[in-house]
Amino acid sequence: MQVSVEKTSELSRKMTVSIPDAIVQEKMESRLKKLAREVKVDGFRPGKVPAHVVKKLYGDRVKGEITGDLVESSYFEALKQENINPAGQPHIQPLAETEGFAYVAEFEVYPEISLDNINQLQVIRPLANITEDDVDTMIEKLRQQKKTWQEVDRASAEGDNITINFSGVSEGENFTGGKVENSKIEIGSQQMIPGFEDELKGLSAGAVKTFSATFPEQYHSSNLAGKTAEFEIEVVKVEASVLPEVDAEFIKAYGVDAGEITEFRADVSANMERELQQGLKNKLKSSVFDNLLTHITVPLPKAMIDQEMQQLLQPYAEQAKKRKVKLEDLNLSPELFESQAKRRVALGLIFSEVIQKNKLTIDADKVRAVITDMAKSYEQPEDVVNWYYADQSRLNDVQQMVLEDQAIDWLVSQAQVTDQTFSFSEVMEKQQTEA
Repeated sequence: MQVSVEKTSELSRKMTVSIPDAIVQEKMESRLKKLAREVKVDGFRPGKVPAHVVKKLYGDRVKGEITGDLVESSYFEALKQENINPAGQPHIQPLAETEGFAYVAEFEVYPEISLDNINQLQVIRPLANITEDDVDTMIEKLRQQKKTWQEVDRASAEGDNITINFSGVSEGENFTGGKVENSKIEIGSQQMIPGFEDELKGLSAGAVKTFSATFPEQYHSSNLAGKTAEFEIEVVKVEASVLPEVDAEFIKAYGVDAGEITEFRADVSANMERELQQGLKNKLKSSVFDNLLTHITVPLPKAMIDQEMQQLLQPYAEQAKKRKVKLEDLNLSPELFESQAKRRVALGLIFSEVIQKNKLTIDADKVRAVITDMAKSYEQPEDVVNWYYADQSRLNDVQQMVLEDQAIDWLVSQAQVTDQTFSFSEVMEKQQTEA
């Protein structure tokens, strides 16, 4: 086997593989002899079909099978011989009019990554503590989660639940299928398109109103995206929220059987502390990620970007399938997905280099500690721990997360670190924005 490799761009390679005719013919003869013992041809007894007849009848098919087998076996042998690590699947094209068998494989290779600039990273390490005011705010959120609704005889306001009948028309076409009956909307929840909920304020039961609102440019239905529509609404009723008292019954509903406020606040604070530590960890990780992409240039294989984009699009493809529409009808932005894909591929390649260069291996004790910590928020923590260790795929997810954390720890140890203090709400809000 002869192999030659041509560098067609920084990451692209064209590899030509030639296999002597003697090898092809030897495999052809062996396969045809085996076939002669098995095939049935009119006029010949089983196993007595002449070789030239078998070759005439099945030669092309056998040659196709053999060349396919040769490509599969020789391709990886050639990569190993030339010490090449391909990124993605190759495009293979047989070469015609050659002695023996030859083909060209075009593919991309993984880039070489230098970590020389790691010590120039300027990482922000976030710090935060939970205050009594933070606990008060969280308890208020818990009250909001258990609020009930009571019908009121007044005009609607922010935070009210309003029930309406409505219809919508855009460019002369009714897109609501007639009138939507008894639709409940919490004013200020942003469940409707921008501007719609503002028009619902100041209305009492029985009120009728017509107004216009514009759909976002990135609206999920492409036939409405960016268009202005006219809505006609009729108010059925207005309801105000009623918040529960923080009494023993309320406290018991959150797992504090004694119903005692001091124990409840301590439990809330402990849960917040777990959320805070995760938030601080994510903030630090985000700072490391951003700095890596600023200080390390990584040529990206197109095959890896395409593969990552497919993974990012997969949930939307499933959503489109459930809604029985085409993926294109969701009006997604290719540029956004490409940007996310490039970021993920670049970070993945850098982290792989960090892990390999420093010979980082999975720390089993850290894996156990992470799983145990995640299980603390459940009623039966030990069952959760056992659930992770009972399935290798679930355990692998945690192991990879821990390995990434070990890589981040190393990167932070090499970087210029500046501590910065945040409030609990700032850490959590930033975490949601960056997610």
